[in-house]
Amino acid sequence: MAFTFSHDHVGITVTQEDLDATIAWYTRNLGLAVERRFEAHGTTFVFLTAGDVKIELLAGASNRGAAPSDDILTSMYTSRLHHFCLAVADLDAALSRLHELDVPLIGGPMDIPAIGRRIAFVTDNVGTIIELSALGT
Repeated sequence: MAFTFSHDHVGITVTQEDLDATIAWYTRNLGLAVERRFEAHGTTFVFLTAGDVKIELLAGASNRGAAPSDDILTSMYTSRLHHFCLAVADLDAALSRLHELDVPLIGGPMDIPAIGRRIAFVTDNVGTIIELSALGT
C-alpha cells in the first residue's frame, strides 16, 4: 500500500511563559495571524496561519530539560520543533498498516473536537514525532 500525503502543519512546543512572546514574534515578523486558540489535554494550542502555511504552537507545563517521552501528552518537554503532521485519507487504514510494520503509536487515535480532527502519533527511528491526521474529517 502506498500512502498519499499532503502537508498540514508544523508543531512547535514552547513553555507557557514563552507562548505570548512566540505568538507576537510570528505575527510581527512573519505576518501570521492567530486562526484558533484553545485548551485540550492540559495544553494550550495556538494555530497561526498565512495563506496555506499553518504553524501550531503547543504550550504545556513548563518542564525544560526533561528527557524525551514515548507518550504524546508528556513529550512537550522543551522549546523545539515538536512534530510534523501528515494528512491521510483513511486514518484507520494507515494505523493498521503501520501496526503491521511494527510502528508503535505514542498517542491516539484521539478525537479533537475543537478542530474537528481525529489524530494519532508515531515516531520515526530517531524519535521525530509524526502526527497522522484524518483528511477531511
